[in-house]
Amino acid sequence: MENIAIRRAEREDCPRLLELIRELALFEKAPHEVTVTAEHFTESGFGPQPVWWAFVVTADGRIEGFALYYIRYSTWKGQRLYLEDLIVTEEMRGRGLGKLLFDRVLVEMKEKNFKGMVWQVLDWNEPAIKFYRKYQAQFDSGWITCSVENT
Repeated sequence: MENIAIRRAEREDCPRLLELIRELALFEKAPHEVTVTAEHFTESGFGPQPVWWAFVVTADGRIEGFALYYIRYSTWKGQRLYLEDLIVTEEMRGRGLGKLLFDRVLVEMKEKNFKGMVWQVLDWNEPAIKFYRKYQAQFDSGWITCSVENT
C-alpha cells in the first residue's frame, strides 16, 4: 500500500477538498447541488470564525479522502460532533482509508468530550450502510431530514 497518512486539513487543501466534494455529489447523483464557492468554503473552515474542521487522508502525499465535521448542539444530549461528509476517492475505496478517517473522527469526538456523533447516509448507499454497521451505528428511520433554502 502507498504511504498513508492522516492529518488535519489546512487552508491550502481546500481546492482538493472541493474536487472530492464534487466527486461525491456526482456519486450521489446531485452534482448540480454543489453551489458553494471556493472562497466561502475556505473562509468557513479557515477564516476568523471557522464553522467546520476536517481530517484528510493522503496516499503518497496526495489527498485521497477527508472527513469534515462541525459542532451540533442537542437540547437533549449537549454538544455532538456532526460528520457532514466522509469521502474517499473512487479509485482508493476498499483500502481502509475510510476506516482510518472514521476512527480519527471518533478519537476527536472523545478528545473534545462531545456527547456523541451524528451523520446521515443515503438509504440506497449499501456500501456505506454496511460500513457503519460495523461500528454498531444506530439507524433512526423515525426522522425525516428537512431543509429550507435562502434564495
